[in-house]
Amino acid sequence: MSNTAPVKVIRPAGDPIALVCDSPHSGTYYPQDFDFAIELQQLRQCEDTLVEQLWDAAPLVGATLVHATFPRSYIDTNRAEDDIDLAMLDGEWDGPVAPSDRCLRLGNGLVFSKTPTLEPIYNRRLHAREIAQRIESCWRPYRRALADALAGASTRQGGWWHLNLHSMPSNAYARLGLAEKPLADVVLGNLHGASCDAAFADFVGEAFRRHGYTVALNDPYAGQDLVRSFGRPALGRHSLQVEINRALYLDEKTREPKRQFHELRKRLHLVLQDIANFIREETTQPKSKAPSKDTA
Repeated sequence: MSNTAPVKVIRPAGDPIALVCDSPHSGTYYPQDFDFAIELQQLRQCEDTLVEQLWDAAPLVGATLVHATFPRSYIDTNRAEDDIDLAMLDGEWDGPVAPSDRCLRLGNGLVFSKTPTLEPIYNRRLHAREIAQRIESCWRPYRRALADALAGASTRQGGWWHLNLHSMPSNAYARLGLAEKPLADVVLGNLHGASCDAAFADFVGEAFRRHGYTVALNDPYAGQDLVRSFGRPALGRHSLQVEINRALYLDEKTREPKRQFHELRKRLHLVLQDIANFIREETTQPKSKAPSKDTA
């Protein structure tokens, strides 16, 4: 990837808390070996453009911010390593393969074969070694950086809070092939309780509502592989996916920020402050003890 590091980690600017925010899909450095066969502007429709900038106040509240520099269409760190469509490949694949429905139906598995409008990205098959190189140079470094950030920010008991940050197209339901209905400003995903407990998801939802946004939970996005991999609520490890409606801040065709971008960024700073206060309370309040049997 030339001299461009695949992942950037921005440490807390103030007193650190057990919060890590990561943006896996906002990268805009397109590697020279990508060799795609469509217009770049079409390919950019895959990006969560500017998400890492929307949330750049995270270190100011004590969180660690992790974000990718490479585009998700090159390789998607929010997909499992085995989410591969073998029909894309030229040559034998040595690793395990378990393609998801979205990989086969929409072409957005570990390595994208189609744009969101189902345009083919390549006019060729990819050699197996290309996929292996992308995994080694981008997917694994990102996963390691996020895992290290979570471990470094965790509480003494090993718990953490993790915001997995994304943006969603304003026509999300149509793009997913679902019945049309109004899309919320913010969609939170906790895999229906499997990656994050209800208390944290509810608090984050209320924080967004207090600052003027409509919120939905697990509709239409419930979360993907990163929250599935790192969320263990029973162990105090809470991973919550956060999707922001692109219509709030982005010209979805040109990928340029709207004038509302700066207002949204300011409000997200306020949301982050609320979340930081929640985490500080959770990590400083004494844990209740069970009553002694001798006092009966």
